[in-house]
Amino acid sequence: MKILILTNRVPFPPNSGYPIVVYNTIKGLLQLGLEITLFSINTNKHRVDVDDIYDPVFDSIKFHSFSLDTEVNVWGALFNVFSNQSYNVSRYFDDEAAKLLEDILRENEFDIIQFEGLFVVPYLDIVKANSKAKVVYRAHNIEFDVWERIARTEKFTPRRMYLQFLARRLKVYETEQMNRFHQVFAISEQDRQSILRFGCETALEVFPVALDFKKYVTDPSKTSFPTLFHLGAMDWRPNKEGLEWFLDEIWPDIEKLSSELRFYIAGKNMPREFFEYDSENLVVEGEIFDAIEFINSKAIMIVPLLSGSGMRVKIIEGMAMSKCIIATSMAAEGIKCEHGKDILIANTADEFYRSILQCITNPKKWREIGENARKTVERDHDFFSISKRMLNIYQKLVSA
Repeated sequence: MKILILTNRVPFPPNSGYPIVVYNTIKGLLQLGLEITLFSINTNKHRVDVDDIYDPVFDSIKFHSFSLDTEVNVWGALFNVFSNQSYNVSRYFDDEAAKLLEDILRENEFDIIQFEGLFVVPYLDIVKANSKAKVVYRAHNIEFDVWERIARTEKFTPRRMYLQFLARRLKVYETEQMNRFHQVFAISEQDRQSILRFGCETALEVFPVALDFKKYVTDPSKTSFPTLFHLGAMDWRPNKEGLEWFLDEIWPDIEKLSSELRFYIAGKNMPREFFEYDSENLVVEGEIFDAIEFINSKAIMIVPLLSGSGMRVKIIEGMAMSKCIIATSMAAEGIKCEHGKDILIANTADEFYRSILQCITNPKKWREIGENARKTVERDHDFFSISKRMLNIYQKLVSA
């Protein structure tokens, strides 16, 4: 079976949420004997030098990419207001990229063409005009929901109104496009329910984040305690806003609990204000080379997310590394976890304080939660079993 996968960024190396999801999908399908072709938009924001990719998964696929500047442009945003297009999405379409994709489709016959996220959907017309393959859409997030939630937290009125405008236009586009596919994959049950509510009539299945657990090996001897940590890209606004809230409203009281307690924060595009934060117990590392090693070396993961959609891959990775995770309900959305068993849910400053206090005064508690977390993700997120289920759906689509 021949599969073409379209992505809005190059998923190599798999060092953040979207690339991890796509990478593990490709890896699992390759192990099942499928022939994979990958077409990626290589954006300036997430630029990857393809010549520097050294990965057996990459060597096992046919790869095509198109370099594109998708950065927000003031004039582009202004002119877009007077069009009927979603500016969030239209920035990812380019006529030359479409021509390259058209050539790939004319030279190859595919059984399945899978669109990884909304930002490659502008190329759906090209695909339908040049291929008889079944088309599949994977919703990594409910994109308009992300922007609606961001708009609700924006205090500056003109910016809030513009964000609401973007969210409305994105919602129209997202809901219209969903029914143009033969199959839709949601990342979580919550997202599946949301997709159904806004009128999806296409076949719909849930495929959560998948992990290869051979990569997630813990070494407790290298874990320092008492330590808290947060890991996430700071160019994603919900991550930045959640961490700001935690540092302003919660951390000043937390660091008084113990002079030995340290809070480590890491992630790419770390804002300058975090480095300048007035706290001797706060360690800002910025972008790190090895996320797994970083997670292993710390004890308790803090995820104070206040907005967003989809499934937080870093939480799944933290659970795979047997970490006790203290997160908001928003952050844990979509993950089949149970408060007090394999995660601790905290939605207020007081709840975060009490959860952290409980963990640092009772080390047995956070270790027990971490061990349960590992069992939970092994049950729900094994990439090989998820890949086999995906292949079954492909086979049904092709034979229909």
